Amino acid sequence: MRCEHLLKEQPAVAHCKGFFLCGQEPFVADEYIERLAWRTPGGGSRGGEAFDPKRLLEEFVNHIQELQVMDERIQRKVEKLEQQCQKEAKEFAKKVQELQKSNQVAFQHFQELDEHISYVATKVCHLGDQLEGVNTPRQRAVEAQKLMKYFNEFLDGELKSDVFTNSEKIKEAADIIQKLHLIAQELPFDRFSEVKSKIASKYHDLECQLIQEFTSAQRRGEISRMREVAAVLLHFKGYSHCVDVYIKQCQEGAFLRNDVFEDAAILCQRVNKQVGEIFSNPETVLAKLIQNIFEVKLQSYVKDQLEEHRKSDAEQYLKNLYDLYTRTTNLSSKLMEFNLGTDKQTFLSKLIKAIFISYLENYIEVEIGYLKSRSAMILQRYYDSKNHQKRSIGTGGIQIHKRTEAKLSIQDLKERLRQRTNLPLGPSIDTHGETFLSQEVVVNLLQETKQAFERCHRLSDPSDLPKNAFRIFSMLVEFLCTEHIDYALETGLAGIPSSDSKNANLYFLDVVHQANTIFHLFDKQFNDHLMPLISSSPKLSECLQKKKDIIEQMEVKLDMGIDRTLNCMIGQMKHILAAEQRKTDFKPEDENNVLIQYTNACVKVCGYVRKQVEKIRNSMDGKNVDTVLMELGVRFHRLIYEHLQQYSYSCMGGMLAICDVAEYRKCAKDFKIALVLQLFDTLHALCNLLVVAPDNLKQVCSGEQLANLDKNILHSFVQLRVDYRMGSCGNQVGTAVEQILSNMFLLLWTQHIMETSLSPISRAAFLSIHFMGWSKNCIFLFCNEFPGGVNIDKTCWNFSCLAGVLLLRCGFRGAFCQ
Repeated sequence: MRCEHLLKEQPAVAHCKGFFLCGQEPFVADEYIERLAWRTPGGGSRGGEAFDPKRLLEEFVNHIQELQVMDERIQRKVEKLEQQCQKEAKEFAKKVQELQKSNQVAFQHFQELDEHISYVATKVCHLGDQLEGVNTPRQRAVEAQKLMKYFNEFLDGELKSDVFTNSEKIKEAADIIQKLHLIAQELPFDRFSEVKSKIASKYHDLECQLIQEFTSAQRRGEISRMREVAAVLLHFKGYSHCVDVYIKQCQEGAFLRNDVFEDAAILCQRVNKQVGEIFSNPETVLAKLIQNIFEVKLQSYVKDQLEEHRKSDAEQYLKNLYDLYTRTTNLSSKLMEFNLGTDKQTFLSKLIKAIFISYLENYIEVEIGYLKSRSAMILQRYYDSKNHQKRSIGTGGIQIHKRTEAKLSIQDLKERLRQRTNLPLGPSIDTHGETFLSQEVVVNLLQETKQAFERCHRLSDPSDLPKNAFRIFSMLVEFLCTEHIDYALETGLAGIPSSDSKNANLYFLDVVHQANTIFHLFDKQFNDHLMPLISSSPKLSECLQKKKDIIEQMEVKLDMGIDRTLNCMIGQMKHILAAEQRKTDFKPEDENNVLIQYTNACVKVCGYVRKQVEKIRNSMDGKNVDTVLMELGVRFHRLIYEHLQQYSYSCMGGMLAICDVAEYRKCAKDFKIALVLQLFDTLHALCNLLVVAPDNLKQVCSGEQLANLDKNILHSFVQLRVDYRMGSCGNQVGTAVEQILSNMFLLLWTQHIMETSLSPISRAAFLSIHFMGWSKNCIFLFCNEFPGGVNIDKTCWNFSCLAGVLLLRCGFRGAFCQ
């Protein structure tokens, strides 16, 4: 009652008590004192309240007493609980000791019981052995007695036992007759021949009945009955016949479709599911079924399909052989999923080999023979379509026969001389633009070879595969590279006209283009189809060497043909220049009436060169384009250089020559070869020597583009000037010409401005020219009035020529020419 009173009257004490009893909140002395002072009247914690220390002290003393009472009470309770805990611990320990004692007693009893059980079991086993030792002879005696009884019936010739007369007991009868048959085998024939024959007859009858019963059960689909009969027949000699009957009946109605391979796969899957439920050795039965299918059904089917075309149609024969062998191996892969014994891979391989061995032995000979005849037919059909009779040209192929020097023919000597000197020996052949190369023919040859490689991979023995693949590759080289590409190259070489031919048609670049395309296809097949077959054999190096030789020998002929074609191009340019270029072009009789920008020969040569450059770009690829264009550009430059040195040049003729070279240089830019452009830049600079004033020749020769040239070259161009032989009169003539040209320029300009609306600045410049008469002002006015890119008419071109001459005569050689 006192405790309850304290809790009701003093909340702080109750809170403290709750802390000690429950431990729900941590006890903080400062907070506890603050709360106690706040709740005590006169504690001074509340605002407006007087502080009463006595009362607060009294409240503290009371709380301290309460806490002491609470502490004593809790301490007594703790001691009581400790005593109770100690007491229970002693009781628990005592109980555990008692349990341990009882457990030990139970374990001892268990050991005794186990020993007793082991003893009894030993006695029982011993007793069982004794009983079995007594019972086994007894059972054997009983069984022997029964067998003797049945044997006596056979001796008497009358079978009275129910086991032989009751058809439902055929299983027991089969067991008895099987044992009697084994016993009869041991009896002497002279005394027991009759009974042995009777037992054998009964044995055979029961065996036939069991097989008949098995057959009937199989037709009815009674798997359980089939399993029982098969188990009985397992000890009979006719068990294998039972398996044969099962296999035969399984195939009845199984091969009704045209696809014998698919029917065989379905049949084996169906039998695989039930054979384990019938026979004790299912893997043997299934293997025997597969062997029967291969040796009977498949072999007869393969023979029918192949023998029909073996001698009459090699193409169809090879296709059928490849197809049948592929489908057979695919069937074998499906059968590998079944349990056929330990070495099923070898078992199936032997079955396949037994079917195809007679066809695979000479496969490669048939393949090579067909490939040879087929390739020859494709080529001949192509040449017939072109009405072309194939002729022997040069070596006629890539393979060069080794002969002794004494036996070399005239044709061989000519061919070797032609190859080393690049001279067109013998008459030229007019191909009428025909390259005698056909992508259709090439695709057909590559397709035939591709199929041959596929058949070779499938049908060849692994040890013979690289050798057979090499033989097929040799056929491809012979007909594609030698008989087709090489023949086209030889024909193309023979069809290239001589360099002095007029209006010659050049078709060899078309041959180069098509040969390049064809050889890319050839190289792709080499990598895609041949390399996988020979990659790990010594034949790899042999094939690579053969391919390398082919490439090198073709490149020799291609280089030879391209070189001769370039010579013909240069020859055509020479004919154009010879026919179109006149001596009066560069030394006109009336230099005041020159109305052309560049000569007609220059126009035609540039047009011809641009066509040939475009043709070369379309005919070749890669770095070959730049190589050939550089060679053509160098020869083109040499031709123009030598051509320019054949003429003498007046002032106006020199300007026309510069204009021609400028056009040649513009044409040379189409080559996109730095060396060619540099050569024509230098030639253009050399042509400036034809028009520059004699006093400025030394300055021009020391310029950037001409400083590194041989002095003989510079001198040879200076010698081409008309005024070269005039000596000291050259300057006077030059001054006179300059005055005449200046007057002509003013006259033409006056005529032009009457028809042209000029700006005020241009008119003011013209007045200055008219009154001052300076040629340089005329030039600068003209250059400002007609900037680059303006379409200049003939009159303006006359201005341009006159202005250029005046400018160069005055020492400003770079302003106009550039």
